[in-house]
Amino acid sequence: MAGQMTRKTNRRNFLAGGLAAVTAIGCKAVSSNSAQTVSNKTIDLDKVSTLMPERILGKTNVSLPILGLGGAGQTPLSKRGRDNEAIALVEKALELGIRYFDTAESYGQSEYQLGLILPAYRDRIYLNSKTDARDYDGAWRHLEKSLKLLKTNYLDSWQLHHVSFKEELDQIFGNNGAIKAVEQAKEQGLIKFSGITGHHEPDIIAEALRRYDFDTTLISLNAADVHHPRPFAKTVLPVAKGKNVGVIAMKVPAYGRLLKPNVLNGNMRQAMGYSLSVAGVHNCIIAAEDPKQLAENVQVAQNYQLLAAEEMKQIESLTANAGEDGDFFRSWT
Repeated sequence: MAGQMTRKTNRRNFLAGGLAAVTAIGCKAVSSNSAQTVSNKTIDLDKVSTLMPERILGKTNVSLPILGLGGAGQTPLSKRGRDNEAIALVEKALELGIRYFDTAESYGQSEYQLGLILPAYRDRIYLNSKTDARDYDGAWRHLEKSLKLLKTNYLDSWQLHHVSFKEELDQIFGNNGAIKAVEQAKEQGLIKFSGITGHHEPDIIAEALRRYDFDTTLISLNAADVHHPRPFAKTVLPVAKGKNVGVIAMKVPAYGRLLKPNVLNGNMRQAMGYSLSVAGVHNCIIAAEDPKQLAENVQVAQNYQLLAAEEMKQIESLTANAGEDGDFFRSWT
């Protein structure tokens, strides 16, 4: 109890440090004095037409374009010393209609890089971060760090990151578990929605969704995962659908490995189209190496149409021999 009281005091001090109150996405926000960017460019989002289809993200009731920007992997967003490239990428994303930005406390420079640009557009975007802490105090430390680096006083969504084992669930939902930090952060308006992510064991994510009313889940859903002995779609999506959980697909091109010759041969339309056509998926996140690649991905999203069952099967046949290229991340815990 003493530790929790100390943490509450720290949170009050943290919130009193100059972060102004804001309202929900889509409403006018009061900017914080700390919300400075290092770019002189101003993007008028009212003049930006996304042209991308939108979907409601489950029980959040927030309508978002089907493609969001990933903040880790093959992207300058998570690398040191690449501020200018990161700024150019994020500005391009805003110009192209991207509104969902995904990051995490453990994504290197990602939160810092996004914090260089996004505060100026905070009331018009959906910002998601994550914590890989399983305990109450650790999760709170991560949230405080995330809010400071992102220069915001709330997250649209905060997710428990890459949960893989039953023991982790037991700790998260235990007496001093991270879920208590999630609940208190939600009560205080520091986060709007909660979530859980995983790319290792779908049974664990499904069990977490049964045990707690998460708002969102971020899971591995690509055209090769169907061949894995424990595919995410068959295990997690029925539970998510039953509880109206917002589902975001990740590892869509498997860091580009599914786009190799003799697999999908560079066809992002097939990679993205497959993931978005899996019943129960609301949107997907894909990282980008540069603005050109991002623009190409956005164009695919703009032209997206629901794939017929026959084409889904055809794409699955192309990835049948992808092997580790398709599911290399399944070993990550």
